[in-house]
Amino acid sequence: MRRFLPFFPAIFVFLWSTGFVGARYAMPHAEPFTFLAMRYALALVILLPIAAFALRGARDVTAPRLAHAAFAGSLIHGLYLGGVFYAVRHGLPAGVAALVAGLQPLLTAFLASSLVGERLTARHGLGLGVGLLGVALVVAPKLGQASGFSFGQLAPALLAVAGISLGTVWQKRFVGTLDLRIGTAVQYVGALLPTFMAAYAFETMRVDWTSELAFALLWLTLMLSIGAIFLLLYLIREGAVSRVASLMYLVPAVTALQTFVLFGEALTPVQLLGMALAAGGVAAATGALGFGRRRREA
Repeated sequence: MRRFLPFFPAIFVFLWSTGFVGARYAMPHAEPFTFLAMRYALALVILLPIAAFALRGARDVTAPRLAHAAFAGSLIHGLYLGGVFYAVRHGLPAGVAALVAGLQPLLTAFLASSLVGERLTARHGLGLGVGLLGVALVVAPKLGQASGFSFGQLAPALLAVAGISLGTVWQKRFVGTLDLRIGTAVQYVGALLPTFMAAYAFETMRVDWTSELAFALLWLTLMLSIGAIFLLLYLIREGAVSRVASLMYLVPAVTALQTFVLFGEALTPVQLLGMALAAGGVAAATGALGFGRRRREA
């Protein structure tokens, strides 16, 4: 599997960026927490038999490690996606939400330095700064369309970024080499419980079953909740978590390209410049996507 490692970052970015397009299809037909609860439940239906099979030969499965995986899942999936969806649905402009999400690599790098001892080099720091500038330019047109918003609308997005940043570092620090099939399933147990409780407490839980919703649910479950998350957890295990987080700078650019193709949304010269800066920043921050190099050199 390691021979395919150089391709995993690009595949991950593409799959992760489709989440915003999938949400655009799904949100008119279901409330955010309700939809996320359905997504996590479907992922568990698929993953639990696979995890049960993996348990037969697993040697590093302990109750504390499973608890850490569940907690990481509640942060990465429950708090992050729930917070972003809730903020946007309650009036936070999408451009502002995207820019707030761009803070994740910086926060992750800080947490990784503090909690797992990852060293932040000058090249990495420069790459993070250039990448954030690139994200700002990519979302600039949407920022220009943003109207006033309150701190109450902004706070869930900030909590979401804190959640996924801490969750990825927690995964690296405490879950370690736990079998990805088992760890991913347990993550969704940790994500489903608070998401379902939020849906029950704050939403009507009504669903308008349409072909668009069904497609979005299947795509986001199979391609993101399973495919992209497997890649994310594998990359975290194989390399520095702050490098993996830097890939998130490419997501707004790839999403903009997808919406250009699918919905005819315009791409401005400023956005194209932002895409180039984001790509350059990621290349600098990740060492030209050299994941796994550190382990081979050790």
